Amino acid sequence: MPIAKHPPLIPVILAGGAGNRLWPLSRQEYPKQLIALLGERSLIQDTALRFAANGTNDGQRFTAPLIIANEAIRFTVAEQLLSVGVTPSALVLEPVGRGTAPAVAVAALLALAIDPDAVIIVAPSDHAILDVDALHRAIATAVEAAEAGYLVTFSVPPSRPETGYGYIEYGAALSEAAGAFKVATFVEKPPLARAEAMLAGGKHFWNSGMFAFRAKDYLAELERFQPAIVTAVRASVEGRSSDLDFVRLAAEPFAESPSDSIDYAVMEKTARAATVPLNAGWSDVGAWSELWAISKQDEAGNACRGDVVLERAKNCLVVSDHRLTALVGVENLSVVVTDDAVLVSNLADAQDVKRVVERLKDAGRKEVILHKVVHRPWGYYQNLHDGDGFQVKRLTVKPGARISLQKHFKRSEHWTVVEGTARVTSGDEVFLLQANESTYIPLGTAHRLENGGDQPMTLIEVQCGSYLGEDDIVRLDDAYGRTGEAAAARSKQA
Repeated sequence: MPIAKHPPLIPVILAGGAGNRLWPLSRQEYPKQLIALLGERSLIQDTALRFAANGTNDGQRFTAPLIIANEAIRFTVAEQLLSVGVTPSALVLEPVGRGTAPAVAVAALLALAIDPDAVIIVAPSDHAILDVDALHRAIATAVEAAEAGYLVTFSVPPSRPETGYGYIEYGAALSEAAGAFKVATFVEKPPLARAEAMLAGGKHFWNSGMFAFRAKDYLAELERFQPAIVTAVRASVEGRSSDLDFVRLAAEPFAESPSDSIDYAVMEKTARAATVPLNAGWSDVGAWSELWAISKQDEAGNACRGDVVLERAKNCLVVSDHRLTALVGVENLSVVVTDDAVLVSNLADAQDVKRVVERLKDAGRKEVILHKVVHRPWGYYQNLHDGDGFQVKRLTVKPGARISLQKHFKRSEHWTVVEGTARVTSGDEVFLLQANESTYIPLGTAHRLENGGDQPMTLIEVQCGSYLGEDDIVRLDDAYGRTGEAAAARSKQA
């Protein structure tokens, strides 16, 4: 019997979320999808690997994934995927966040250019799935329904009355795809009493935020219900450009798109909504209570990572990679320790962490934006100490990498190499610095730092000046295409 031919099956990984409820580990410019929460790999690495080598159980194979990411994390996303051997078909940069409906419209338009019947599998980059084989079986069912013209969402059997998730009520079984069902209703995040009633009724499943449909079917329904999104996104895709390994959407038309989610824009309105049950150990890891629930626990129900000592503690989550943390005689707490912040909350109040984040944003606190360790395409830097008119950083430059040729208007810099060899450009001079050697970069002097060796190079940087913000950078030349970004940041701040 000949093997049935199927259109391309394209994984679309959405990497634009912020993960506010996992603060202080998740930050605006280093969100939870980049963090290793459940092992050695980050959530986005695990997501990409689910599609890297395997296909559905009827022989279909996934193409290379298409990634939709925000600009601030593009280099880290690219590096993390490269480190696990995943090469995306495209890494598309959103100029601004406009929700999942426009983001998936971008992916659908790009998929149509590959095949008019292409099926896309939409997966957030920051979810956990423990049983990948079960996921692939569910995808096979969803693809069958998608090829029959349905827009499919994956629904998770609920294990508790959860108020932080949306729900899907099952309708009749589909005749076109065994194991798939029509969607009767969507229910937004319910109060506890209704969540308990739906759990008891057995007809409502959690909405996972994962989807499968033909690109053309999604765009047709989006055109019906939100034509302004399609118009704006199409113009943005048509005006796209290449930047190193990235695809940049045209910014102006994309910014004109209404902001909306797939659920609101399409799924809750279309008559073609279907759902497939997903029994695969799914979690959106959307709060510390979720991480605790899927983590390995000791006999007292504690889940710990890092240097942690417990005495008469019960049902606690403790994450402390940076310093010794001890808990005595407490229950049902999440305790998260980073270099610059400590969170202590009741696990039952995990959803309210986002309120703390909003208060910090309103106060202009930098702790919601970056960690003390800040990743850059050339390596990373760590803020060690700051005071009135000075700041101390530790810079580590990867082998073969270099910072941009740059200058500053409001600060000078002192560099002392502590490991490796640095090739320094300072004005018209170019010279090498070994460990325990130093140099001074005067205010306004064009300078660059390079590591030509095969080992990381580390130095201590002492900045002195009237203003020490990261936007006081004029990039004169950059291997990573960032020459216009600092100017844009300064004009925005001004």
